[in-house]
Amino acid sequence: MSVKIYPITLGYDHCYIIQDKGTIMIDGGSPKELKEFTKAIEEISIKPEDIKLMIITHGHWDHIGSAKEIKELTGAKIAMHEQEKEWLEKGLKPLTPGITIWGSILKGMMSMFVTPFVKIPPTEVDLVLGNEELSLEEYGIPGKVIYTPGHSSGSVSILLETGEVFVGDMAMNKFPLRIGPGMPIFAENEDKLKESWNLLLDAGAKTIYPAHGEPFSADIIREALS
Repeated sequence: MSVKIYPITLGYDHCYIIQDKGTIMIDGGSPKELKEFTKAIEEISIKPEDIKLMIITHGHWDHIGSAKEIKELTGAKIAMHEQEKEWLEKGLKPLTPGITIWGSILKGMMSMFVTPFVKIPPTEVDLVLGNEELSLEEYGIPGKVIYTPGHSSGSVSILLETGEVFVGDMAMNKFPLRIGPGMPIFAENEDKLKESWNLLLDAGAKTIYPAHGEPFSADIIREALS
């Protein structure tokens, strides 16, 4: 069976269902998106109980908002890095600094007009990730989870053996964040972000799947780093 990748839009987020011998999900979307999630998996003929693992790329509110409800529906375990697991377990809503002028402006707007009104239903993280790689073979997926800090201290990426890599907010390709694909406009540590990208490129990343926008060639990131 070849790997199948299904994007699912939950709020402003692109989450992903990955299916091979097993089925996993990447990210939990914005809050109150369970109805959209249920509709989306029905359309691709996936049963809720097929999903055994939900990997959270990082703990920002638009990636964890519906994680509790999806977990309860599917029975999937939630995997998240130890640096940020309390963001989901306590319903926290930190924001990452802007590293461009537009990023700083947008962060200010979000802190005033968006995040004060967001509520994250807290839930327990079942699989706490460290800095070491995690093979997904146990879940029937030919790939691994790699610790890739930079956008946030607990960011992780999922790299398939075929070169597709799911990077959360390490890259962006959607207005109003960016016009066209490229590096993110938010990051806690820009140097670590670049180190993480070099790690992924050296590990064989070919096609980038961001949480915001359509997939694009890794050559765009390679050129940005150079």
